[in-house]
Amino acid sequence: MGRVLRRGRIVVALLSVLVLMVTGYAWDQYRNLTTGIRTSNALSGSGKSSGGDTNILIMGLDSRLDENGNPLPQDIYDALHAGDQQVGGYNANVLMLLHVPGDGSKATSISIPRDDYVSFPGSPDGTSKGKIKQAYGLAFDQAHRQLVAQGITDRATLEQRSRDAGRKEEIDAVRQFLGGVPVDHFVEVTLVAFYQIAQVVQPITVCLNEATQDSYSGADFHAGQQQITAAQAVAFVRQRRDYVHPELNFTDLDRERRQQAFIASVAYQLKQTGTLADPSRLSAIIDVAKQNMAIDSGLDLLSFAQQASNLTGGNITFTTLPIAGFGKDPAGEDVNLVDVPQVQGIVRNLLDGPPPADAAPPSAAPAPAAGGSGTVDVVNATSRTGLAASVEHALDGSGFTAGATSTASVSRKSTTIDYGPGSAAAAHTLSTLLGGLPVAQDTAVPSGHLRVVLGSNFSMPRSLAAAGSSAGPTAPPSGPAAPAPDTGSALDSISGGGIPCVK
Repeated sequence: MGRVLRRGRIVVALLSVLVLMVTGYAWDQYRNLTTGIRTSNALSGSGKSSGGDTNILIMGLDSRLDENGNPLPQDIYDALHAGDQQVGGYNANVLMLLHVPGDGSKATSISIPRDDYVSFPGSPDGTSKGKIKQAYGLAFDQAHRQLVAQGITDRATLEQRSRDAGRKEEIDAVRQFLGGVPVDHFVEVTLVAFYQIAQVVQPITVCLNEATQDSYSGADFHAGQQQITAAQAVAFVRQRRDYVHPELNFTDLDRERRQQAFIASVAYQLKQTGTLADPSRLSAIIDVAKQNMAIDSGLDLLSFAQQASNLTGGNITFTTLPIAGFGKDPAGEDVNLVDVPQVQGIVRNLLDGPPPADAAPPSAAPAPAAGGSGTVDVVNATSRTGLAASVEHALDGSGFTAGATSTASVSRKSTTIDYGPGSAAAAHTLSTLLGGLPVAQDTAVPSGHLRVVLGSNFSMPRSLAAAGSSAGPTAPPSGPAAPAPDTGSALDSISGGGIPCVK
């Protein structure tokens, strides 16, 4: 149980920032909330969003300590079965960028997989590349050693100054990875918060597409909607394997989706059941936030609440950034391989909206073939019969011309879009329509044509699924063969405002 809650503790930040602050009672308690909460100046000097938009980076730490660096009560360690203060560290195992548009339109929460292999702008501890979650801990360690060498011995001072170094490096690493997006504010939560929040708001309704069991996390759930306790919530957000049902083929990305679904479900239930009007339960949530949460000194909770008051009503979409595949770092540790230009393009589209259909990407020369035009040929390199025809049918009305469909002689995992001369802009437009697929030029593709090669990781975007449903199945057929691991290379999202079903 050594990694309990790293995917679930994010809920305390969103509950505190998105839920507590949207009720009149919560704002009666505004002074009470802000008086006891820890603040940080780690964001000083950072660039800010324009047009009234707000970007908040939410970080969940893999630490068995509280915000002051002190051990947790023994009863908490006993309840979590997560080890004690000697276990864990300062990895930012939860990274979520919350974008709230200034015009009141739908907000977006972008989850960044913790094992994405990226560059570290500050090279903390002499490390220039690593898993994005490690930026915090490496900078914390470097700063802590330097502070001790300077003769600083006060435990609280050491802890917070070291954390500020970790916060700054983690924020800078995220900003660089996402293409220089501004981070206006941050919220940091520690390990114990999720369990304490779950205790306050239980029972919690969740929904699963399939029955699943896992002795490692303690997960044992049936298919469909069900109410779970705080202890079961720990297993729900922690599960990343199922040896009883190996065909489910869990990966760490599934915990990202569980995390998002749990947040959406809890926020929806709190609003529907009137929990936020219950002074005793609300006070308990506020007390948890004080103990296990830190924010930047510039975050005006009251002002943000006025901007974000409609998010608990479902005016938010949760999105997980895709990865290109799995690999090893120089030390032999498992990492997520990422297509950085693809990720940055997706983030731009999510925050600013898609570019005009006739706009070429910044690095491409103007091309005669405009976005939304060209002939699309689709190759089915999966075992899903009729998938190529489904994609062609789903693209009806998009401006693209249906081309040839075919079946590859060899199956493949990844999905790609290849384009011929003059079709770069059209390829990027098609990529956006199909969920942010990687694109590449291929001289074997005729001019004016685009070739989509469908791998086993392809998932029809919800916006196109209805159009393509009549042409053939999009889900893998049942059978003894397990599907290829889900790399998340097709962008997927979860909408707020209800109880979403996940794996």
